Amino acid sequence: MSFFKLRSSTLRRVAAMALAGAVAFAPSAEACTSFLLKAADGSPVYGRTMEYGIDLKSSVIIIPRGQPYVATGPAGGPGLKWSSKYAVVGMSAFGKPGVADGMNEKGLAGGNLYFPGFAGYADPAKADPARSIAGAEFLTWVLTSFATVAEVKAALAGVEVIDAPVAELGGIAPPFHFALHDASGASIVIEPIDGKLRVYDNPLGVLTNSPTFDWHMTNLRNYIKISPVNADPVSIEGLKLEPFGQGSGLLGIPGDPTPPSRFLRAIGYVISAKTLPTGAETVRLAEHILNNFDIPVGFIRGTPKEGGGLEYTQFSAIADLKARRYYIKTYDNQVLRSVDLMSFDLDAKTIRSAPLTPLATIPALAFQ
Repeated sequence: MSFFKLRSSTLRRVAAMALAGAVAFAPSAEACTSFLLKAADGSPVYGRTMEYGIDLKSSVIIIPRGQPYVATGPAGGPGLKWSSKYAVVGMSAFGKPGVADGMNEKGLAGGNLYFPGFAGYADPAKADPARSIAGAEFLTWVLTSFATVAEVKAALAGVEVIDAPVAELGGIAPPFHFALHDASGASIVIEPIDGKLRVYDNPLGVLTNSPTFDWHMTNLRNYIKISPVNADPVSIEGLKLEPFGQGSGLLGIPGDPTPPSRFLRAIGYVISAKTLPTGAETVRLAEHILNNFDIPVGFIRGTPKEGGGLEYTQFSAIADLKARRYYIKTYDNQVLRSVDLMSFDLDAKTIRSAPLTPLATIPALAFQ
């Protein structure tokens, strides 16, 4: 999501579509899961779920080239200024002209994932206004400005991601870290820690939420015996013991929805999934993997202190980084819909938006 001050009347009108009234508290959003698959033809396919405890009012938007932005600076003043170099398709929130998840015309893709308890943005009082940008704006700057993860790495020294409150989220600065992937299949994780941006290469392409990425990678060493291959029978004192049914090699893999457990399961799916010939086929594979991380309303509940919000999967997104196609399905419309970014006028003058309408009823089968 993005909360920019804008330099064009058109974008100001888009920003004015914000959700009426700020929420009284900021519910948790600790169940996002993202990963990268690779097809045999070299197509990287990125997938993620977006969880939150309030309705984000998300829409699919197309940001064309040449759109001007002014980020949030210290004390709410103007911050970093730039214009979009690359067109982007992605998911907005609260009618804002930026993205919480998306992909650009060069195949760079990624998303915001909640990072509570560990995110540490730069102190606005000590930041250079001309280099300042809010955490909620960072992804839009990245996707509109760079073509590869290597370019992003090289540019990070030029910005300061500051602690900036967001009215629509109860006046907090949402704690994010960021997963990024490019058309070559390279992946990185960016985390704001103690006012600095830490960058990690991500060879397995998976990210969930807290703790830090390096902690998750260390925790993997506790599960090196887990395997998609069924366990062999064993003999003890002449007694042959065989496993029950299928999946015995995965016995012990955690099944709860905490971030460490989802991180492990997502890696299990990624490294064991069959490599398919094309990106289009891999999109369907990614959809099936995402289904395993879908959270229905009521399964995760915030404490009374947290406001008691019911966190759920508001949308699942998939991006074919080679074909530049972005796919989306929502909680109340599980039909996977697609956007071909390259079919749009990438030099258009305004942002285009498509609301994600729910399915009022479940259609019946038509027999012939």
